[in-house]
Amino acid sequence: MTNICVITGGGSGMGFEAARILGRDNKIILVGRTVEKLDNAINKLKSEGIDAEAYPADTSDRASIKKLVDYASSKGKIKSVIHAAGISPHMASGEKIFDINAVGTININEEFGEVMEEKSCILNVSSMSAYMLPEDRIPKQIYKMGLSNTEMFKGAMAQVLGSVPEDMKPGTAYTISKNFVVWYSVEMALKLGRKGVRVVSISPGTFSTPMGEVEGDQAASFALNGALGRVGEPKEIAKMMAFIVSDEASYLT
Repeated sequence: MTNICVITGGGSGMGFEAARILGRDNKIILVGRTVEKLDNAINKLKSEGIDAEAYPADTSDRASIKKLVDYASSKGKIKSVIHAAGISPHMASGEKIFDINAVGTININEEFGEVMEEKSCILNVSSMSAYMLPEDRIPKQIYKMGLSNTEMFKGAMAQVLGSVPEDMKPGTAYTISKNFVVWYSVEMALKLGRKGVRVVSISPGTFSTPMGEVEGDQAASFALNGALGRVGEPKEIAKMMAFIVSDEASYLT
C-alpha cells in the first residue's frame, strides 16, 4: 500500500522543503488555502519526479478536515502528517490567528488521529514564541477545554483576547496559540501513543519563509541576536522534520 504524507502549509517554506525530502518514499498531499500557491508547489515537486497533489482545505474548519482525511485515506496508508499551517501576528486578527493556529491543530490531530495506524506520526509545528509566555500567564484550565469541547475552548479564549488592548491582540493570540500547540501535542502524544501513533511538536526560530518575511525586522532581530547571528533557511529544518516523522525516530514523542 502507498504511504501517504500529508503536509499542511506545504505550499512554501519548511513544509515544502520537507515535501521534497519525504517525497522520495511517500506520496505527498499538500494542503493549503491558496490554490495558486499549492499548484506552483506541486509543479515544482513533480518536476523532481515526486508523486504529489494538492488539496485545498481550511484547517480551522472541522468539516473541511474530515473531507481531507477521507480523501487522503482513499489514496493509501497515512504514514505521516506535518501540520505546518499557521499565520503570524501581521497576517490577521487575533481571533483568526487563534482559530487557525490552535483550533486548526485540534482539528488536524483529532481527525487524522482517528484513522492513523501504528508506526505513523503527526508533527505539529509550533514556534519559539511558545516559550515567551510567562508560566503564570498560561491559561491551562482553558487549554483543557480543547480536549473535549472546541466551541467552549474558542469562547473562553475569545474572552481572554477581549481583555487585551486591540493593538496587542494579534501578538497575544499568536503566542498563546503556539504555546497551546506544545501543550496539546503532549496530551495527544499520550492519547494516540496507546495505539502506536507518535505525536511530536517542534518550535522553530526565525526562518527565511514568506511568513517570516511578513514579520519583517522584528522577527529577524531574534535570529540576528541568536547564537548563529542569522536567519535560518527552510531546508535547514526540513531534514529534521523528515527524520522526526520517519521510522528512524520510532521512539520519539
